[in-house]
Amino acid sequence: MKKNKIKAIIFALSFLIYLFISYFPGLDDLKSTSQDSLELTDALKVHFLDVGQADSILIELPNKETMLIDAGNNADDKFVVNYIKKLHYDKIDYVVGTHPHEDHIGGLDTVINTFEIGNVYMPKVEHTTKTFEDVLLSIKNKNLKIKAAKAGVNIINNDNLKIDIIAPVNESYEDLNNYSAVVKISYKNNSFLFMGDAEKLSEDEIMANVRADVIKIGHHGSHTSTSEEFLKKASPTYAIISAGKDNEYGHPHEETINLLNKSNIEIYRTDLSGTIVIMSDGYNINVEEFL
Repeated sequence: MKKNKIKAIIFALSFLIYLFISYFPGLDDLKSTSQDSLELTDALKVHFLDVGQADSILIELPNKETMLIDAGNNADDKFVVNYIKKLHYDKIDYVVGTHPHEDHIGGLDTVINTFEIGNVYMPKVEHTTKTFEDVLLSIKNKNLKIKAAKAGVNIINNDNLKIDIIAPVNESYEDLNNYSAVVKISYKNNSFLFMGDAEKLSEDEIMANVRADVIKIGHHGSHTSTSEEFLKKASPTYAIISAGKDNEYGHPHEETINLLNKSNIEIYRTDLSGTIVIMSDGYNINVEEFL
């Protein structure tokens, strides 16, 4: 017990040092030394970017690769690009556009045009908007191919790191939100679930194990997502809600917040906390907020 407590304290201190160094790019030498000595290179770091009433999540994987799930609205493109550059990345290994709504793929074309891109995953659904066309054009100009984002797709399957797409399960929906690519990342004993805008219909269809320590709540905390039954299955410790301050939709809805509180889940919201960074060594989880 005492050893576990000491390990958790060391990890928390390591996390704080990592964050301090990451946000002061002039300290490159110190960053290298500190990460080596504290084994921070083995950590999973998830950045829930404050892109207002939108979604964008940057993930630094423990295998040194990167993943971007969505890129906010069109107007968020420079913020997302600059955030990634500030962390000294020039390549994104895995890009996931969860579904074709502008508040999820708006900045994706600029991201694809700016960085070297490894793989692009998007659901098999089209949308008649310029935003969607711009994303397709950026993919075409880079001679990239879109891989289908659907249940059963495995992105990484290593001993300690596994990334799967567990929804959408079906091929046709009336609501674009239910085409959302739902991504699960498992790292050693910890797991993260990223719901996009998947609503209760999609949640009910998921056959995969949805148990997770951290869940990015679906559809900005709308009452159309996050059913009580699904939340019981996921049984998270932390819930992240990406929403804009005083947004016109009233997200997150009171019903969702009440359900999370009833379930004793710790809530973090970008509209209240700004960008949220979560770090895991596979056993311990630390959360930091940046207003």
